[in-house]
Amino acid sequence: MAVHYCGLCRRTAFTGRRHRYSAGHRRRLRDALVRLQEAAAAARAAAADVGSAVRPYDPAEHDGRVWCPCCGRGVRRDGRRGGLALPQAGLLRHLAGPEHRRETARFWRENRAEAALRERCLVPTEEYEQFARALERALAEHQQREEERIRQMAADIREAERRQRETVQAALQLQTEAERCAGPSVCSPPAGPERDTSHDAEQPGLSGTQTGPDLSWMEAGQALTFIGHQETEGKGNVHTGAKPPWLTEEEDGTKQEIGPSYEEFLRQKEKQKLKKLPAERVGANFDHTSQTSDSWLPSFGRVWNHGRRWQSRHQFRTESGEKKKR
Repeated sequence: MAVHYCGLCRRTAFTGRRHRYSAGHRRRLRDALVRLQEAAAAARAAAADVGSAVRPYDPAEHDGRVWCPCCGRGVRRDGRRGGLALPQAGLLRHLAGPEHRRETARFWRENRAEAALRERCLVPTEEYEQFARALERALAEHQQREEERIRQMAADIREAERRQRETVQAALQLQTEAERCAGPSVCSPPAGPERDTSHDAEQPGLSGTQTGPDLSWMEAGQALTFIGHQETEGKGNVHTGAKPPWLTEEEDGTKQEIGPSYEEFLRQKEKQKLKKLPAERVGANFDHTSQTSDSWLPSFGRVWNHGRRWQSRHQFRTESGEKKKR
């Protein structure tokens, strides 16, 4: 019995080379060729638009591989040039290489594939050379744009530094003039025509008959007086460093208790547990406030929730009588 190993199906066929004509093998062959043709068509479409193909390299995006059934191995889809990624360049170089062309001929011969589909899985050498030249031009243009962008960024940085130096210099100049004027002698006002006080007094806006607010105190050179921060002794708030109210002690020396006590917390916890029990359980509505004398003895009756137990007998007889009447 002949034994044949099929690399496409990845299993051993005991029917020999007749396995190539089986339905399963033909289906896997057709699916593999469809995937390879789609990858080759996408690579050729990317080669037509090389100008926008150059982009920064990203390992998560550009480290993918495409399975080549003719060569029996995975091929890197994108190429790389330094820190730049070249989409579909690796696959195009593989499809146009002599090794792939030789392995494709062997694959077609062994699997009896359709001859018309063979050229769809190959890239002509002339087409790849044209793509390589266009790719070199795109890389050169991209490098030129990057250099221009770097020069523009450097010019912007120099301009920002110049403006910063001018701002600091102007601030230092103003500080120097202020220190010069802060000496024992008072700085004289800048040269110019002296102010005519009589003319200003005659202006209608500053006359004594104006109806607006009295601004004479501003003309006299008066200003508001700061009398300091007013703080009351022993009082304050958290912003002035005082203790918060929950840390202050009362007059009798005891701290004020905030929130429920521990006993109240336990009682509330028990109530929460009782809420989870069924509401119609036995004894749920028992009256704990009822008074019972020491001489009381239990009588035979049913389970009760209110009153005495002997009253439950009469209640039971009453209900049983009503049921009989019904």
